[in-house]
Amino acid sequence: MSAVSAPFGLRPSFHPSGLDRAIALANGIASAYNTGILKGQPVALNTSGNIIAATAGSAYQGAFAGHEFTDVSGRRQISNQWVANTAYTTGSEVTYYYSDPNIVYDIQANGSLAQTSIGDQANFASISAGSTTTGLSQCMISTSLVGSGAVGDLRIINLGPGVDNDWGDAFTVVQVQVSRSQFVATINAF
Repeated sequence: MSAVSAPFGLRPSFHPSGLDRAIALANGIASAYNTGILKGQPVALNTSGNIIAATAGSAYQGAFAGHEFTDVSGRRQISNQWVANTAYTTGSEVTYYYSDPNIVYDIQANGSLAQTSIGDQANFASISAGSTTTGLSQCMISTSLVGSGAVGDLRIINLGPGVDNDWGDAFTVVQVQVSRSQFVATINAF
């Protein structure tokens, strides 16, 4: 896997408590929101309390997990992606997303990472990349580490599990936590 670039976005791996559940937010995405969001893509809360696509270098919540809604024709829809400009029946939409900053995610790097990157931080690469066919994010973590005392989007904490993944592989899969959380003060790299 890590010899080939096959990004999968932010994929929850575990939580120290054992609970890595998505949160359900009623009317979480505003009807007709004009930006698509894919499963595993970083998301943030705007000032109205709605989920929006996160941007690299900005504080965010965690990862999008999908949503359900009643479309304007009255049919209930369940999807792992928000299609830009989707309109729904008022009061029918529920957004699912991961927001606990203690959740550990797996994410593929856009190149090789060494074991010395543990504890360092990096920003997202291709934060909004993905497939609207599968509805899955293809964002990655950048191999350009931010360095000592700086804050990145993600904090690298370990190598991702897998028999075909090792430090120094062409596209290393690592375990990370949110560094720029909207709910928690940013944590500098050591």
